Amino acid sequence: MSINSVSISGNLGRDPELRATRGGMQVLAFSMCVNSRVKRGDEWADKPNWVDVSIFGRRAESLARYLAKGSHVTVHGRLSQHTWETDDGQRRSKLEVIADDIDFSGGARPGAQGAPQAPDGFYDQDIPF
Repeated sequence: MSINSVSISGNLGRDPELRATRGGMQVLAFSMCVNSRVKRGDEWADKPNWVDVSIFGRRAESLARYLAKGSHVTVHGRLSQHTWETDDGQRRSKLEVIADDIDFSGGARPGAQGAPQAPDGFYDQDIPF
């Protein structure tokens, strides 16, 4: 039995790219940075891990309006490996996450097309729970 499930949380490293397959299905692709902590000498430091993510279908088109470079998201999905051979005969491989669900952990990034804007003077401490 195999389980192929992944959940990662981080920030988009670039604006997402929306495109369509030859068959017309929408694909939203972006890279996100997921930090891990490593010890360097006597101190701990962040180590950035860059992960490619794709989401397909109607959700891809909808999410394109809300995501932008710097958006903080949590992605749930599965791993997919692509292999190919270059023109000079070298074998290459790429591992990416195919997203089933994306949560706006920190809300949509202000300034992203269609992103909701917080009203002036509205702060987290104003929420009674």
